[in-house]
Amino acid sequence: MIRFEQVGKVYPDGTTAVDDLSFEVAEGELATLVGPSGCGKTTTMMMVNRLIEPTSGRILVDGEDIARVDPVRLRRRIGYVIQQVGLFPHRTVLDNTATVPALVGWKKAKARARAAELLDLVGLDPKTYGPRYPAQLSGGQRQRVGVARALAADPPVLLMDEPFGAVDPVVRERLQNEFLSLQATVRKTVLLVTHDIEEAVRMGDRIAVYGQGRIEQFDTPAAVLGSPATPYVAQFVGADRGLKRLSVTRIEPDDLEEPPVARLGEPAAAAAARLRAQGARWAVVLGEHGALHGWVAADALARADGRDTVGEPARRMDAWVPVGAPLKQAFGEMLQHDAGWVAVLDGPRFLGVLTPAKLHEALRRSVDADARGVGRDEVDFDSVADA
Repeated sequence: MIRFEQVGKVYPDGTTAVDDLSFEVAEGELATLVGPSGCGKTTTMMMVNRLIEPTSGRILVDGEDIARVDPVRLRRRIGYVIQQVGLFPHRTVLDNTATVPALVGWKKAKARARAAELLDLVGLDPKTYGPRYPAQLSGGQRQRVGVARALAADPPVLLMDEPFGAVDPVVRERLQNEFLSLQATVRKTVLLVTHDIEEAVRMGDRIAVYGQGRIEQFDTPAAVLGSPATPYVAQFVGADRGLKRLSVTRIEPDDLEEPPVARLGEPAAAAAARLRAQGARWAVVLGEHGALHGWVAADALARADGRDTVGEPARRMDAWVPVGAPLKQAFGEMLQHDAGWVAVLDGPRFLGVLTPAKLHEALRRSVDADARGVGRDEVDFDSVADA
């Protein structure tokens, strides 16, 4: 969708902002451009909508050389979100959101209907927030309006320049989560500029790590963290890149252990005898259709009344995550609940448990798979343990 071919930008005073950039962002992909201040990442983004003109090479959007496209027409089909949001203070939230559809000739009713739809999509009730003015909103709410405005004319490409940098860390994380959920629905091709490697790893399908005017590595977050291409990239992502990689390594069914299981309605005495024979100290309690109910200790089953079922001594399971969640989320659940393992669910259905040993194995398997250029399922445990 976006392709850079040997693009460079040199200013009249001889300063080289970017040099020989060649990379491609696929349709529906979110690419983060990350690096220190002055490295050329914002210049790269602003060349896509021709707010800055390259001095060499060419940039193609959806196969079309943008140098041959009228800049105004180009910008109206590319969404643009900046850190300061840039809402018009004298216009209502609804009218701010409808700005681009109105500029490209939509009828007023259609533009306002689209604006209301987008406000609702970003979590702002159009009836409540539509009549308000930007000064009446919080920083996080203004940022949501900025995203809604950028999406209002349904552009195929979205440019985002430090979009979450002007809010506090708690709001920032919430906005990041909301945008990722939104992106899963709208699937825009996105360039997101950030100086924060944590944000780049969390948000990007792929990351471009900038040195001075050049991309040092362009790859998936897992590959950048697991196999830095240069010493500069290794230093930039940090010595704790193994911990950062927990954020981008997803839990797969093959990562799980199958613990002892007790059924909700079975006699407690029968379950106690089975666990005693297995030498197990606890069991996961499952209800109908394999749904997770909780867990039960073997000694609690042994002390139960002879007429009790497993459901009586069973306890609530607080430490659980959905399959596909990042390992970091599972690790956080273990720490928060002081748990030796977390349950992993597919909807309500119980799949297995992730233990600290299995979490470590999953992380090492992921690193090894990237290093060898194979899938995680092709890495056996011995190759991980011997690495």
